[in-house]
Amino acid sequence: MTTDKCGAPSGPTLAALGLSPAAERAYRTLLGQSGLAVAELSAQLGLHPDSAGEALAELAGLELVRPSADVPGVFRAANPEVGLQALVARRQADLERQQRELADGRLMVARVVGEYVDRVRPDQLGAERLLGMDAVRARIEYLAASAQRECLSFMPGRAQSAASLAESRPLDEAALRRGVVLRTVYQDSMRNDPGTLDYAAWLVAAGGEVRTVPVLPSRMLIVDDRVALVPIDPENSRAGAMQLTGTGVVSCLQSLFTLVWASADPLSRVPERDPGGLTAQQRELLRLLGEGLTDDAAANRLGVSQRTARRMMADLMTLLGARSRFEAGRLATRRGWL
Repeated sequence: MTTDKCGAPSGPTLAALGLSPAAERAYRTLLGQSGLAVAELSAQLGLHPDSAGEALAELAGLELVRPSADVPGVFRAANPEVGLQALVARRQADLERQQRELADGRLMVARVVGEYVDRVRPDQLGAERLLGMDAVRARIEYLAASAQRECLSFMPGRAQSAASLAESRPLDEAALRRGVVLRTVYQDSMRNDPGTLDYAAWLVAAGGEVRTVPVLPSRMLIVDDRVALVPIDPENSRAGAMQLTGTGVVSCLQSLFTLVWASADPLSRVPERDPGGLTAQQRELLRLLGEGLTDDAAANRLGVSQRTARRMMADLMTLLGARSRFEAGRLATRRGWL
């Protein structure tokens, strides 16, 4: 690491772990010393003694420094292999908690939108029913051709049919040529379907943006902040769709998309395991089963086969050292996975 003219670290810093620049400089300085008093640290850093004291207090709160047991008034740096690793673990736990809260918020937004749609009259929503796949495909073609700024979509499920992908490609190509921003969120499970994965990779190479998450609320398309398509029956997309043009409901659906997009993994990034060894998909499976869903229902929400869901659960039980589903739930809760 180097420092700039003011003595602040340049290049990678520890700010992502919650350290202020002054605290980081103080910690790095103490790592190279057997121990320093506040006045000595202040002189070395060129800081006012009060500022040096605040930096030490910050480090003490993070358990990165501790008072010397031998020399009163002297502070020593904690071993970075212990102190920084513990800080990373706490930061990771905070991020996982925020992700769980975000997932809960995502589901709550979906429920609020659903309750709103159920409560108001169709004319208030600017709603039009499109019955059957032919009507839906014709409307998607029209909306894609008329889009001027952006198309946002949720594509749940593991795979799209070859016919659907073939129909989508010329529409996406034409929209991208017009400068339309295309953002699509798939489920993580699609990464295991070669056809859908190839199409998503082509879309990214052509200028579109693709991300994935373990679970999506339902299929959805939003065009230019003005119109949204959602399925009449989320469990049967072939039944048709509702076209919504009411400003309020379209705005709510945009907020839902933004919330999901922010927590999704770009297609180029392979979903990582957390410190406990779980993928986001495994954690979501635990959460779904914890909510009382059956294996079949959980598999459907994850966009995977029942066989895959059962294998994932077996892997989780092995990871937990559990002999039963009940014990797995108890151990997962104890570890903070639920």
